[in-house]
Amino acid sequence: MKVTVNKHNVQKKIAIINDMTGFGRCSLTVEIPIISKMGIQCCPIPTSILSNHTAYESYFFKDFTDYMDKYVHEWKKLGLEFQGILTGYLGSIKQFEMIERIIHEIKSKKSIIVVDPVMGDDGKLYSSYTNEMSEKMRELVKNADIITPNLTEARLLLGISEGEKIPKVEEMLEKLLEMGPKKVVITGVEKDGYILNYCKEAQHEVKIVKAKKIGESRAGTGDVFSAIIAADAINGEDFYESVKKANDFLMKCIKRSMEYEIPIEDGVCFEEFLGEI
Repeated sequence: MKVTVNKHNVQKKIAIINDMTGFGRCSLTVEIPIISKMGIQCCPIPTSILSNHTAYESYFFKDFTDYMDKYVHEWKKLGLEFQGILTGYLGSIKQFEMIERIIHEIKSKKSIIVVDPVMGDDGKLYSSYTNEMSEKMRELVKNADIITPNLTEARLLLGISEGEKIPKVEEMLEKLLEMGPKKVVITGVEKDGYILNYCKEAQHEVKIVKAKKIGESRAGTGDVFSAIIAADAINGEDFYESVKKANDFLMKCIKRSMEYEIPIEDGVCFEEFLGEI
């Protein structure tokens, strides 16, 4: 009997669930070119459309929540298969409920699910986030194979209140793995003038990737980082080496952005280094 091959599924694909921001180098705007350069077809599911991100004084915003089910339904009709699913910023309780359902609808047994639990930074929850949304994020990471929180997000995922003593990063990694993911990297930990990324796989020792801190925190760096981690996972690369690659790439982009005096809200000028990734 002749087996019919779905030609739509010949190439590796990743579904990326995030907002589409026209200017400011974040979310889908950086994830699509980076992952594409790494040899994987990107299929975005926009959660919202913005002219530029919310750190600017004004911006256009269109919520895409009410269209997402119809959007994904067309993919299901095509019989698309995804080697990976990457989620980023989610802006409402309704989106969390919808995304969890969509992931279960489009994932296969071989899909690698990467969750970037975008919730806060610098010790604080983002103003647009609520405690209920934080709880929903805890539920979402249970479905993930890999998660990429910063230190603030790791604390929020573990339910550690603001002002409460934060455990050692190594202990936080263990607790996050117990929630369900197989691999965790806690990013952007500042210590003695360095930025440290702590990564751990289940049943493996903690490994640390560090770099000298340069410049200020910039928009979209978490999206750049998680894009590289997701693409490398789909391509079968070693997790620690992937974290090192993402860190080195970002440091190079930040340095060049400083040389050009790019405003921090404009993100990092990664385009010049895509050929090296």
